Amino acid sequence: MKKLMAAVAVAVMTLSTSMSTAMAEWKPSGPIKLMIGFAAGGGADTIARQVADELQKRHGWEIIPQQVTGGGGTKLAQALKNEANDGTAIGMAVTESFGYNMVANPNAGFTQRDFTPLTTVAGFQMGVVAKSSKGWKTIDDVFAAAKSGQTLRFGTMSPKLADIAYLIGKNNGVEFNIINVKGGKAVMNGVNADDMDLGFMAGIQRKGVASGDLINLASALSVPLVQTPDAPLIGDRNVPFPADGYFMFTAPAGLPEDARKALTEAIIEVVSDDSTKAGGIIKKAFGGPAIIKDYELGALLAKEAASAEGLLQAAQ
Repeated sequence: MKKLMAAVAVAVMTLSTSMSTAMAEWKPSGPIKLMIGFAAGGGADTIARQVADELQKRHGWEIIPQQVTGGGGTKLAQALKNEANDGTAIGMAVTESFGYNMVANPNAGFTQRDFTPLTTVAGFQMGVVAKSSKGWKTIDDVFAAAKSGQTLRFGTMSPKLADIAYLIGKNNGVEFNIINVKGGKAVMNGVNADDMDLGFMAGIQRKGVASGDLINLASALSVPLVQTPDAPLIGDRNVPFPADGYFMFTAPAGLPEDARKALTEAIIEVVSDDSTKAGGIIKKAFGGPAIIKDYELGALLAKEAASAEGLLQAAQ
């Protein structure tokens, strides 16, 4: 046992040393352009900019954030694929940008092969959320209300979520008035203002749920929500397409291995440290970092694209 523990310790030290060496040896040839596929001032934009600030502090890399929004991340992908593949251009988007949004747009002008996936940093905490004052405890109460004759407005913030909302209703014998807006904050504001009866929120509902003003009626993920693990899964309500997704960093295809490793590990180091601003936000809003990197992230994106094909067919 002692020999085994010693071997493990050596392996860990070797891995840690190799990561540190890779980051120490690689340096960008110039400023790093960080393309951000989210509106300025939002939570995701804040995380991206705070990651950039911390990377500059820790490694001395000059990083220039810039907004490239539109098309659910497809505008960012279109721009990023044509940037230099030497580590001086990276982007932050969501996995949905390279899955559903790419598949749903045959004229997107890019494929997953145009990119070098780096790492995810946080997973969605996508819930179906309503005001507690509605009196609903779970999504089943929503179905009962709709079947009793109430017209219910369901807020979503992407075409993928609109398709899932449609299937939640269709596969449970009800019909929702689906309202698509820009961003989870807009959904939350709509629910709080009674302009919507329920809606998808991906973590922004945390404070409202904690205070008792909002309630997670269901997890839209393939796993329970961190904050309310007893909420039912939409997968258990006849919807086989969960809204799993991640905030991710990527680079143009052909990124050299030393640059890929250095950038990936540097980003992971920042978001895994909850004493940093980025790590602190991720811990509070998403329950902590969710790290899927390199080739495993590539496999995840391929799986998401395949799932998108099925969702698009089911929602026709």
